[in-house]
Amino acid sequence: MRRASLLAVSSLLLCILVAIASGAVSAKAAAQNSASACERSLLMNFQDFRHGERMNEVPIWQSPAPSESLDVVPAVFFQAGMTIDADGAPNAYNPENTGLDDNSNAGVPGHWDGVVQDENGDPYIQGPDDPFPGYYVSCTSLCDRSKHPIDPHRYVDASKIPYVVLPGGLAREAGMRLGDFALVVNLHNGNRSYAIYADVGTLGEGSIALADNLGIHSDARVGGTRGGVLYVVFPGSGDGAPHTVDEINALAAQPAEQWGGIEQVNACLAN
Repeated sequence: MRRASLLAVSSLLLCILVAIASGAVSAKAAAQNSASACERSLLMNFQDFRHGERMNEVPIWQSPAPSESLDVVPAVFFQAGMTIDADGAPNAYNPENTGLDDNSNAGVPGHWDGVVQDENGDPYIQGPDDPFPGYYVSCTSLCDRSKHPIDPHRYVDASKIPYVVLPGGLAREAGMRLGDFALVVNLHNGNRSYAIYADVGTLGEGSIALADNLGIHSDARVGGTRGGVLYVVFPGSGDGAPHTVDEINALAAQPAEQWGGIEQVNACLAN
């Protein structure tokens, strides 16, 4: 009787061990399948031009492919380098050209892009009650429309807010709007940061604050990196308004996690 009991217990333990081993194999297989699953389709091959010269062709992916049940795709992503944008920082530009960035990156007299200009094409200069008296009022495409156009606080401060810059044509094609949120990953060191789409410009450009978060040299004059940055933008995720850093982190986390988060990033990179 005792021997029969021992045999029964042994059989039960063996069954448990087999079940555990089988479960571990199944879990490993599921993880491998998940890691290899990156639903995506090619949106376009974007022709990247700098200063009128063609630099390279960048594949722009959407994930997953659009379906009748989706109004917008959950994510649009691409790899590029990062040039540093100082626009929106109140100390970005000044008449002596000693600001955070070179004045040439704000435009030229009569055709300014990065600073607010008057009806004569001359930049507005901050007054004694502004953050940096004597500096130009630097602007971004995304702004707080409740504030006056020459109020430096109207614009998204590149030195404080992590933001991405996107070409207008690409944004329209992909359904991305100013104020949408993004996840940006430095593939060289693994650093990642949430960001907001705050300015229209060239492909592969981010704010000083974003570069700081990613461990990229953030000097707007000489900083940046040639490659190894993954940009994931979530179309339709924003409300068209600027946000604080804390708000960006909280609001961007939801679409990023719904898309799959860093695991989905790794899966798409593997593919």
